[in-house]
Amino acid sequence: MTEALHDKGYKRLFSNKVIFRQLIESFVLEDWVQNCDFSQCQRVDKSFVSEHYKETESDLIYQVKFKGSSNAYIFLLTEFQATAPWYMAIRMLNYVGNFYMDWLRDNPQKQDLPPIFPLVLYNGNPKWTAATDFASLLGANHILGKYTPQLHYCLIDESQYDLENLRQMGNLVSTLIIAERCTDIATINQAFLALYDKYDPLGSEEKQPFMDLLNWFIQLILREKVSGDGYQELVNTIYDSKEKVANVLTETLAKYGQNFYVKGREEGLQEGLQKGRQEALLNAARKLLSSMDDVAIAEITGLPAATIAELRRTC
Repeated sequence: MTEALHDKGYKRLFSNKVIFRQLIESFVLEDWVQNCDFSQCQRVDKSFVSEHYKETESDLIYQVKFKGSSNAYIFLLTEFQATAPWYMAIRMLNYVGNFYMDWLRDNPQKQDLPPIFPLVLYNGNPKWTAATDFASLLGANHILGKYTPQLHYCLIDESQYDLENLRQMGNLVSTLIIAERCTDIATINQAFLALYDKYDPLGSEEKQPFMDLLNWFIQLILREKVSGDGYQELVNTIYDSKEKVANVLTETLAKYGQNFYVKGREEGLQEGLQKGRQEALLNAARKLLSSMDDVAIAEITGLPAATIAELRRTC
């Protein structure tokens, strides 16, 4: 699937507090979730993803108030690639550290840091296999004991959720996952129409999250077939009846659905092969760091000098 569309679409979707709340309440199985006051959560307008990774991932940060307590932050990282980078825990450690340094600049008088919950949402086809804690990346090299850096992140791997459980959940985020994972047109139609029934009695403002989800899915199927004014019109379309929702889903999926899913599988395969080659070059470069300078490594591997410098900084 096209990463740029996912990036733009996911940011729009999860910038909606209703969709964000459903993601946390339905898929983060932690006791503290029930103490979150989502009515007061606010999105923080900042990003800590480096330019190197912006084509394949996107981040959102929310400030969430706990009932009867202080504020905390939820750092949501969405991954749009075919494979799980084995060193994701390093990236998350870096993002969390950068968040805290930025927070300290904005709050120079504070002495206590706020808690932050690192969360990765992954929509790739292979099961996520990367370690979700930093210490695991060291293997048996825990000779520093308590001085070993510690960080755990929570993972939501869309590929690991059962379709029937998602259907029974029947909310915005479960429908999003069904739309991405399922290739059966009838099942997708049923999921969206069942969701419409839940939101139809509500006012126009309360219905907006459903419209955002439906329009995101339609424009994802159409992809390169709409742009500019047509894209904006599609994103902002309002469907005022169940019949219109059924019609747009049926017509769009019948006309473009097969190509969408076939192309998605082909792109996933090609992306996986490309990522595999890239990982092989990166692994080769890591082995050369101790014996060669950056220029020589770049010449041998063909990797950009900036990538070699980033490897040296993080390894």
